[in-house]
Amino acid sequence: MATAAVQIPPSNHGISGSHMLVQARLPEAVPKLKHSDIDVLPPRIAADWVDNFNKLLEGVNIAIDKLFIEDSYWRDLLCSTWDFHTYQGHSKITSALKDNQGCRLTSLEIDASSDRKEPSVCPIDFNGTVQGIQAFLTVKTTIGRGRGLVRLVQDLKEASGQTPSEGWKAFTLFTCLEELTGHEESTGTRRPTGVDHGAHPGRLNWQQRRDAEANCEPPFSPTVVIIGAGQGGLTVAARLKQLGVPTLIVDRNGRIGDNWRNRYHQLVLHDSVWYDHMPYLNFPPNWPVFTPKDKLAEWFEIYAKALELNVWTKTTLTDSIWDEGKRQWTLTLDCEVDGKRQTRTLHPRHVVQATGHSGEPYFPSHIKGLDDFKGDRLVHSAQFTGPAPNAKGKKAVIVGSCNSAHDIAQDYYEYGYDVTIVQRSSTLVVTCDSLINVEMKGVYSEDGPPVEDADILNMSVPNPVAARLKVDANQEINRRDAELLRGLMAAGFAVDSGPDCCGLFMKYLHRGGGYYIDVGASQLIADGKVKIKQGQEVERVNAHSITFKDGSELEADEIVFATGFQNMRETARKIFGNELADKVKDVWGFDEEGEIRTMWRRTGHSGFWFFGGNLALCRFFSRLLALQIKGMEVGLMKYEDD
Repeated sequence: MATAAVQIPPSNHGISGSHMLVQARLPEAVPKLKHSDIDVLPPRIAADWVDNFNKLLEGVNIAIDKLFIEDSYWRDLLCSTWDFHTYQGHSKITSALKDNQGCRLTSLEIDASSDRKEPSVCPIDFNGTVQGIQAFLTVKTTIGRGRGLVRLVQDLKEASGQTPSEGWKAFTLFTCLEELTGHEESTGTRRPTGVDHGAHPGRLNWQQRRDAEANCEPPFSPTVVIIGAGQGGLTVAARLKQLGVPTLIVDRNGRIGDNWRNRYHQLVLHDSVWYDHMPYLNFPPNWPVFTPKDKLAEWFEIYAKALELNVWTKTTLTDSIWDEGKRQWTLTLDCEVDGKRQTRTLHPRHVVQATGHSGEPYFPSHIKGLDDFKGDRLVHSAQFTGPAPNAKGKKAVIVGSCNSAHDIAQDYYEYGYDVTIVQRSSTLVVTCDSLINVEMKGVYSEDGPPVEDADILNMSVPNPVAARLKVDANQEINRRDAELLRGLMAAGFAVDSGPDCCGLFMKYLHRGGGYYIDVGASQLIADGKVKIKQGQEVERVNAHSITFKDGSELEADEIVFATGFQNMRETARKIFGNELADKVKDVWGFDEEGEIRTMWRRTGHSGFWFFGGNLALCRFFSRLLALQIKGMEVGLMKYEDD
């Protein structure tokens, strides 16, 4: 059991210090383009806007209000500076264009590399009331190239009314760095040859070279050490590999994928296959829509082998020292080689903590009587491996009411247990079908664009705008799920719609949890097959029961605390000590501009990075973290740069 007393975070509260997003004001609806203009005008309008924006970059005196509407947004990831920004409104956009340093934009171009990317009419709001034009972009900066997307709307105050091509301005602009000039990824036309033809006495074959690198034998020495071989560690290592940055992953588990393999018996991903692809190697076309945990674990092993990633399993970090003068770490590792324990010392310049979305389990060790429990099991959900066989009729109590709690409750029910979920506040519930058919339809779906283009469509929406759009999306989801939600409430289960009714994904980013993507447990609750104890905190644990704050008592043979996880900062404290943990900033939640705090970007401690998130976030942001590290290694970026 955990030794430190931890306050369990209420389900609906945001992470400490996180800014609440102010929802964007959407543009007003204007007359829609005639059918005869839909194919003709968007390319012309988009090209005119890009031409004028480029003139502004070149120094031509063009007023910003001729290019952007008043309530506009420019989301930039590493193009204008070496950080993530969402600039809102004319003043901040003007300032960013004039005052930026480092990754300065030089030009935009229309990306017409496929029919899907051609400038086209698009809905600006969820319901399609406001019509706009979207155009995929290619981006050039002083140090590299990237991609982007602009969404234009018509400002009737600027249009004469005589022609539909007048008065088009940007509502949102997105720019994202994808490669550094002269340091491009070794993919496609830059792929390795695999052989050096000719006579080379004494040369090593591929397997010998691969073994030497994997074992960190001289001259190979990792520039980056990643702690954790889950989706975060693997995706970052894959990106760094293609950029030529020597990298080693270390993990305390026995095998790659054990972070999923060792979890509860029936765990299946709640996100769809189209959303979950990994960099460079998509899931095969016969892959199931929802991935079982053991299948994902096997894929992680395949992925690491196919991409030639260096991974040491059964390895723990026993000591770490950062030398600010040398700008390098001294890491002492306890590892296993040929069945024997061994100590290795490495000197990387960067450490990436990729130990999971969150950190150490929130185990409520302050609750009285934990050591008095005489039942069969009392664990955190992270340690729950599955119900006991032949335990029909035994009483299981799960404290918590989000994804893990529901999955575990369903697992218990299928084994014949008498199951109760203790729900202390409220939970956002959405069915898988609604999530796929409302939130992801046409973007992350079988008929959607390639995942790289889907990511541009998704990430190009600044979070304040996304928050507003998801209010309407959430209303549609609740309409579709209305019967189930009514059944839950009738059973005494409290539901919510996320912060400011913004739905699941905003709650995920703001809170880090507090939701359940339904794969069957909700109907069990609505039908009374899984019981609910609502609105009460646990006062104490007894020999065979739980007592609540209101004095009520619940019998229990097994207790599972599905109470979530701490901030990654606390995991850093456990691994690297108080000095580093006190210096780095809190992780997750929103900063004042609406970007995610600290994750995937500089942490406040030189040479130290946090990386985590679901598979989709890891896929997208792994490139951006790798570019920052590569930029430092080739002298384009300093840790202190803006």
